[in-house]
Amino acid sequence: MNNWTSTLIWIAVIGGLFAFLWWRGYLNRLRDYVAATREELNKCTWPTRDELKGSTVLVAVSILLLGVFTMAVDWIMVNAVIWLDKI
Repeated sequence: MNNWTSTLIWIAVIGGLFAFLWWRGYLNRLRDYVAATREELNKCTWPTRDELKGSTVLVAVSILLLGVFTMAVDWIMVNAVIWLDKI
């Protein structure tokens, strides 16, 4: 009996929340938002597989170069600090 009571309470809470959202117009706004989002996504041009591969390679190479640059600057700074410490 306790399980049924708990289930009925949850159904009433969810139903009340749904009714409140409908009464305030939030559900209509959500529907309009989803419709506008779908309309905008239909206007988008999606990359081809070759364009996607090229962009992925470009990003990977950029990350590699940035990592090498960061390591080189770090190595130079560490050695500069060590050299200054010896003076």
